Amino acid sequence: MFKTILAVTLLTASFAALLNPLAASAEEVKKADPESIFARVGGQAAIDATVDLFYTKVLADDRVNYLFEDINMNAQIRKQKEFIGAALGGPVAWEGRDMRRAHRDLDLTEEHFGAIAGHLAASLKELKVDDKLIGEIMAVVASTKDDVLNKPKAAGAE
Repeated sequence: MFKTILAVTLLTASFAALLNPLAASAEEVKKADPESIFARVGGQAAIDATVDLFYTKVLADDRVNYLFEDINMNAQIRKQKEFIGAALGGPVAWEGRDMRRAHRDLDLTEEHFGAIAGHLAASLKELKVDDKLIGEIMAVVASTKDDVLNKPKAAGAE
């Protein structure tokens, strides 16, 4: 079961990749919109580094680590990297489950979401990502909250 709270999840290789957009392959960056968060943060290598650090923090946190007890973490980390890459404008579309379906049986709370989002922000900060870019990434994360928490959709929302 896909038990992640962050959709951005959120948010592997070398952490230096986050600081150096040249760390992404030239082909990868060419395929992504150069204005996308994905390209500006350093491409998939940067996403991978962030997700690895993020899960180190998540799995050390007793507020949320129990959510991953029966999870194949190798598969979870792979999915999270793919999802976050797509959510931040990467060239590969997300083909996994939508956030509502992925999280519907987890009984997640605002506190869970806040803890997970906090670990993503802390990971990005630790990797010295620019504060403005962190803000943009966290806005993407915030946009998934109602779906992740399975809150009722607003009237007229699709």
